[in-house]
Amino acid sequence: MRKHACCLLANIIINSIMARYIGPKSKIARRFGEPIFGADKVLSRRNFPPGQHGNNRRRKQSEYAVMLAEKQKAKYTYGVLERQFRNMFEKAAKADGITGEVLLQNLESRLDNVVFRLGIAPTRAAARQLVGHKHIVVDGKVVHIPSYHVMPGQVVGVREKAKSLEVIEAALAGFNHSKYPWLEWDEQTKSGKFLHRPEREDIPENIKEQLIVELYSK
Repeated sequence: MRKHACCLLANIIINSIMARYIGPKSKIARRFGEPIFGADKVLSRRNFPPGQHGNNRRRKQSEYAVMLAEKQKAKYTYGVLERQFRNMFEKAAKADGITGEVLLQNLESRLDNVVFRLGIAPTRAAARQLVGHKHIVVDGKVVHIPSYHVMPGQVVGVREKAKSLEVIEAALAGFNHSKYPWLEWDEQTKSGKFLHRPEREDIPENIKEQLIVELYSK
């Protein structure tokens, strides 16, 4: 019991320091029934919630549970922990526009997400690693903070000495850069311009942001 408690405490400390989720990803993806962390072989084989009774019909969830699950899904999808997520929501609530949409736009504007959307990394987790290891530049300057807020007009690219990295070359191979209209890719320089904040209909994530707004409004 003591060993388990120590391990749990260590995970909490690491999560707080790294500000990202490092737990079992397939288990979380199965909970939501969606590949929220990217392609998942376990999910494709066992597309039902984990646990002894996961394959049985689930009891009807309460309204609060549904809203909470939507918030959790958004957090896991974008790799943001609770304190960060709440801060982003509070900023979205104070901004002009529809709060839920502004929240998603702010999440999409994170540097790690932009690197992912540009196809430089296969997943957001991989994008965070590239940013943290100083392989990414913004307007020609190295930025190593994954939560850095990219502004319209800024150019996000690969640092010159990192352009030959296998993970980057593999991710970019055959990537369709035209599917995100708010980004403009330059193949020659391996960089992309953040043209504008995305419209809600252009954000492909299956997130019901209004439920998150209602949750925080309680």
